[in-house]
Amino acid sequence: MKQEKTTVVEHHNFQGEYRILRLAAPEVGPRVLPGQFLELQVPRLGERILRRPFSIYQAGPEGVAVLYKAVGRGTEAMAAIQPGDEVDIIGPLGNGYPEADTGKTPVLVAGGYGNAALYILAQRMQKKGIAFFGGRSAIDILLVKEFEELGWEVRPTTNDGTLGTEGLVTAAFDPWMAAQDKSKLELFVCGPNPMLKAMGDRAIDNGFTAWLSLDRNMACGVGACLTCVIKRKTETGWEWARCCKDGPIFESREILWEG
Repeated sequence: MKQEKTTVVEHHNFQGEYRILRLAAPEVGPRVLPGQFLELQVPRLGERILRRPFSIYQAGPEGVAVLYKAVGRGTEAMAAIQPGDEVDIIGPLGNGYPEADTGKTPVLVAGGYGNAALYILAQRMQKKGIAFFGGRSAIDILLVKEFEELGWEVRPTTNDGTLGTEGLVTAAFDPWMAAQDKSKLELFVCGPNPMLKAMGDRAIDNGFTAWLSLDRNMACGVGACLTCVIKRKTETGWEWARCCKDGPIFESREILWEG
């Protein structure tokens, strides 16, 4: 983990309301593992001093990039960031996805812009597989071309049926799963919590592994503030686990979902 003053190389609209912010971060970039994140201090937020967590979309010796959507005051304020500006980041944070089992079929499952967090994983995997992307509408299905260029088969789903299968991501995944040798599947999942639980339940019920990137409010990113705790199963019951420090990646059988 490094704290680094970075320079904005590029900041532009990508698709619909989604944007890409690219930073020159030679200290952080080479250290990034798939599924890790960074905490960014958004400039000009006045009294709001907490950093914002972002999944890392791309990383390398030259720096990092994040793909995001304005969903609150912090990300809305990011629209004012210009190339040449300096921003402060801490990263890479979290445990990242484990190495894929080369004897199994890798399956990526993403909801919304969760597929940005899976891009480095897809890029670095030796064995390519299939990716299921879900979104509200066609404008919310991101990076299809980019994943296909890496050698992945992409199957989109949209709530309104404007692209791919109509419905939730499970509408495309379930019939595909039914035709597979389930003992040979390994899932890597990122997206909203209801989707994470749905995919985790399927993994448990069908006897395969699913690695889930949990979506929690990671205010500090280093395990100090405890705003992102979840219940993790133990042999005798459960314990608190910090998503930012112990995660954000957990195997589906570890998580004790509430409600």
